[in-house]
Amino acid sequence: MKVLANDGVSQSGIDALEAAGYEVLTTTVAQEQLQNYINDNNISVLLVRSATKVRKDLIDNCPGLKIIGRGGVGMDNIDVEYAREKGLHVINTPAASSHSVAELVFGHFYGLARFLHNSNRDMPLEGDTNFKSLKKAYAKGVELKGKTLGVIGFGRIGQATAKIGIGAGMTVVAYDPYIEEATLDLDFFDGQKVSFNIKTVSKEEVLKQADFLTLHVPAQKNYVIDEGDFKLMKDGVIIANAARGGVVNEIALVKAIESGKVARAALDVFEKEPQPEVQLLMNPSLSLTPHTGAATNEAQDRIGVELADQIIKILG
Repeated sequence: MKVLANDGVSQSGIDALEAAGYEVLTTTVAQEQLQNYINDNNISVLLVRSATKVRKDLIDNCPGLKIIGRGGVGMDNIDVEYAREKGLHVINTPAASSHSVAELVFGHFYGLARFLHNSNRDMPLEGDTNFKSLKKAYAKGVELKGKTLGVIGFGRIGQATAKIGIGAGMTVVAYDPYIEEATLDLDFFDGQKVSFNIKTVSKEEVLKQADFLTLHVPAQKNYVIDEGDFKLMKDGVIIANAARGGVVNEIALVKAIESGKVARAALDVFEKEPQPEVQLLMNPSLSLTPHTGAATNEAQDRIGVELADQIIKILG
């Protein structure tokens, strides 16, 4: 059988599939040519990340497909229920990238807390002529230790982010409409393990208490953080969205930054991805990455192996 990894897959995933007798194609086929390519090459398994869309027309017109796999968590680029109604298996890798996303969030948080996103821009331009002024401008950083981390969405990624927060000495408050409490196990290098039980609270409580706020929710119709939500937050809050574009009202975010309600913010995802609004790209209070939350070598290895294991189990 043939597997098309249209958005790529790790070598470890390819090796596992080939060892089980599958032929793996890693050609990146344009969306408009995908239907013909799948049918002409007798593709049984289509693997995608976030770039390729698998909608009803593709599902209807590719009768040889047996499995659609998403390397990652969110499957909003796949018509999942429709595919399953048509008898296809739809799989993803919800656990593989959790820690990678969590580390990116804290990379942003540490950078924002100490103005690294600004000083890394300014030092190459003015470091030799304006050193003392830059030093003064960026001398009012804050520490994460002792602060409160607010987590909106307390699934795998939210919990992985909370673990890093606990390790950094932060208090964690979390909201999730589907989870009442969770036990977080922190494993240390010497074999020790410490467990923390976190009971979720209301969204309003999280917004009121958080010094640093991170979102880990799926794509949805309405904003999770909208204009009214910013009013509940502490003055000077720092926010990160590494979930999905559209869960934070970007216009309201910019206004909240301008008013001082939000000190600084990080965005890894955007409403108009892959062409974010210019006002976001140029805003000096924003730390930006191009949707790279799960993009670590380790996560991609885990994703590839996890997809391969599921495919082999389903198809035998």
